[in-house]
Amino acid sequence: MNGAIFFSGKYGSTEQYANWIGDATGFPVFDIKDPNADPAKYEYLILGSSIHYFKLSIRKWVRSNLSILKDRSKILFSVSGAGPGDKLDRWVAASLPSGLASQMQHVGLPGRLDHSKVSWWVRKMLWIGSLINPDPEAGKEERYGFDHVDKESIKPILEMVRQFKHSEVPT
Repeated sequence: MNGAIFFSGKYGSTEQYANWIGDATGFPVFDIKDPNADPAKYEYLILGSSIHYFKLSIRKWVRSNLSILKDRSKILFSVSGAGPGDKLDRWVAASLPSGLASQMQHVGLPGRLDHSKVSWWVRKMLWIGSLINPDPEAGKEERYGFDHVDKESIKPILEMVRQFKHSEVPT
C-alpha cells in the first residue's frame, strides 16, 4: 500500500503520534511545512492535526490540497485536551470543507498541555476558561496542564490501516 502521514502540530504531541504511527505502519511521515509533503504521491493518507481554539491546525493545508484529498482514502487523527464526543466532532466538521469529514474516519487522541510551552496570553485565556468550566477536573487541567499522550491510543488507527490493506484487491 502506498500511504503516508501528514501532520500539523504546535507543541509536539501530534508529531509524536505521527511518528509512532509511521513506525508501526512503515509509512513516511511529513510535517505539512516540509516542501516534500506532497499528498498526490500517495493513495492512502493519514492526516494528523492538533486543535487550537476549537479548530484543526491542518485546516488551511487541507483546503489548499482539497482536490487531491477527495480522491484518496483518509484517516484523520486530532490531538487535543477534549475527549471524543459531539464537541470534538463539531470542531472537526467546522474546520473542514463541506462534506470532507464524512469522507474520512476520525480518531480523537488525547493531548498534552505544557504551560512552559505556551505564551502568557494562552495561559491567561486558559486560566479564565478554567474558572467557568463546569467540569472541575477539566478546569484544573486548564490551569496546571496535563499529559495524556499515550502510544496505546493509536491502536484504532493501526487497525483501520490493517483493514484497508486486507481489503485491497491485488492488481
